[in-house]
Amino acid sequence: MIKANPAVQDLLSYQQAAEVLGTAPAFVERLVARRQLAYLKMGRYVRVRRCDLDAYIEQSRVPAVEQ
Repeated sequence: MIKANPAVQDLLSYQQAAEVLGTAPAFVERLVARRQLAYLKMGRYVRVRRCDLDAYIEQSRVPAVEQ
């Protein structure tokens, strides 16, 4: 049995990344096209690393305002 490299297991398709974000895959595709989300291109396949998706989520965070 061939074991997958742990780094490869953290690669997400548009569909998988969209599920994490709770959005449509087209939204993830737009983020990649606008270079707002880092990605890997392997031949014709585009994958998003989970750590890059987590970084995008964190940079999108808007802090609460104290009143």
